[in-house]
Amino acid sequence: MSNKPLRPASAIEAERLRLFVSSVTDYAIYTLSPEGIVTSWNAGAQRFKGYTEAEILGEHFSRFYSDDDRAAGRPAMALAVARDAGRFEDEGWRIRKDGTRFWASVVLDPIRDHSGELLGYAKITRDITARRKEQEALHASEERFRLLVQGVTDYAIYMLSPEGLVTNWNEGARRIKGYDSDEVTGTHFERFYTEPDRAAGLPRQALATARRDGRFEREGWRVRKDGSRFWAHVVIDPIIDSMGELIGYAKITRDVTERRTAEEELARAKEALFQSQKLESIGQLTGGIAHDFNNLLNVIINGLDILRNVSDRTQQTKAIDGMVRAAERGASLTQQLLTFARQQPFRAERVRINRIVDSFEAVLRRAVHSNVQLELKQAPGLPEILADVQQLESAILNLVVNARDAIGDGGERGDIVIETSVGMHEGGGALPPGAYVCLTVRDSGCGMEPEVARRAMEPFFTTKEVGKGTGLGLSQVYGMVQQAKGELRIESQPGKGTAISLLFPAHEHGIGPQESAHGSAAEKVLVVDDQNDVLDMAAQLFTSLGYEVLPANNGAEALEILGRHPDLRILFSDVVMPGMSGIELARAARQAQPGLKIILASGYLPSTLSAQHKDVDQFELIGKPYRLSDIIKKLQ
Repeated sequence: MSNKPLRPASAIEAERLRLFVSSVTDYAIYTLSPEGIVTSWNAGAQRFKGYTEAEILGEHFSRFYSDDDRAAGRPAMALAVARDAGRFEDEGWRIRKDGTRFWASVVLDPIRDHSGELLGYAKITRDITARRKEQEALHASEERFRLLVQGVTDYAIYMLSPEGLVTNWNEGARRIKGYDSDEVTGTHFERFYTEPDRAAGLPRQALATARRDGRFEREGWRVRKDGSRFWAHVVIDPIIDSMGELIGYAKITRDVTERRTAEEELARAKEALFQSQKLESIGQLTGGIAHDFNNLLNVIINGLDILRNVSDRTQQTKAIDGMVRAAERGASLTQQLLTFARQQPFRAERVRINRIVDSFEAVLRRAVHSNVQLELKQAPGLPEILADVQQLESAILNLVVNARDAIGDGGERGDIVIETSVGMHEGGGALPPGAYVCLTVRDSGCGMEPEVARRAMEPFFTTKEVGKGTGLGLSQVYGMVQQAKGELRIESQPGKGTAISLLFPAHEHGIGPQESAHGSAAEKVLVVDDQNDVLDMAAQLFTSLGYEVLPANNGAEALEILGRHPDLRILFSDVVMPGMSGIELARAARQAQPGLKIILASGYLPSTLSAQHKDVDQFELIGKPYRLSDIIKKLQ
């Protein structure tokens, strides 16, 4: 048994603590007297500062500070703050034994006995020079980027908060929009939009689209500080932090007014060239026909002279044969001219006028100006009529274009109503008694004087400016309705608009209660494509399958048609369209009519669409180019 005296447990723990502190090398841990004299020194302190324990014990800790800090009294201030506040924490430059500097993180705590008497201080120092260099490098990079963004003048580059408030502003934004940074920072970016766009909620829709799709890109009118407008190309990207939280938006705006103006001028130049070429073509056509007819007339006139003056039977027969050939050639030329002028012979077939209007609706809407509201009022259960479909479509289009021109495009709002109805005629006038289907095109335009209304159906009579009309439109409509055994009626007053009605004899009493208000028992399909030739071909495919087709050129038009036809069963749409895409249209349509069957056509692979749009798999996809058999499979 050892005769060594046992040490108290507290002494053992104190020794363990001393050994632990002495062995730490990542931190300089040492103690100071109340006056700041170094009283202990660990391995970490020796590694950081270069002094051995023998060299530093008994020295004042101020020797670790720079001359400037000592002159400013920072060592004494550190002790005073630690003594009075119970803790002192700081970062700053410290000096090693060899004179080199390091950036130190310092914590200084007072040591007191049980009675509160100050015994000294415990000081922990850590070398964080590497971290400071990283921070300085990051700050320098951010400053270079800030200077770069600030120096850009061709683009307005600025940040928005998640709510849309402007948080910074570059020189390009000031130059393009006219606001200084202090004028616009903290305000909502909707101030740059026009009043109609703000009322329509476009600024908040832009942020929602950027957040949902990861990007928003659009062009439109924006407003400068002085109230002037410019045509802007806008890109908004959401900014997401490492936790996936939205912290704001990056917005880039470019003034592309000059480009848009140049495009419009180019379009006008092309239109002028087209009109010039068209007139030249017409001149060549009429000149050629006149030349050919002169030759034919010359053959006939000379042949008649031969018949009068020559008794030789052989010569008379040859003259007659030549005259017959000339007459047949003249008939062929006349047929070609009528075809060119869309005056083909009347090919009557039984049709439902509501179906004609519905299938032609997209063309009619494209024919009117943006300031004109086109409305359809179609009576249900209309009888069939006998009409040439092509000529009837041309007649309706002529009436709508005339109504549009009567309203004008000066910006004032106008209305055009296409109304269908059925009624009985008691006889009198040119029409025999009986049931008649009536199509009326009514406008809120300038109207006509009685004398003008009486002459309106005369060929080549027009009140339009030179180059704005041929004077043949209404006369062609009159000729078509006469061939259908019907009648054209005009009601008009100056300043109160015009109503032109086409009356067609009814060929049955009704369509039956099971049929729709638009004149067809067939299922309806809404076909959407921004390319007219593709739209027409798709419509023909569905028509060949027995469907009633309602065409639309864009998503907004399609939704408007969908709202008016709750009995629609199928939506067939292209995916890539300007404005609202086919997928966005499909989502809105599915929300409005959950039972609607939706088929989307795209040249992209289904896997590509699925990667871009997570919900696309809930719709039927058909690849381009598609055939009739492909559509049949999707419908089944």
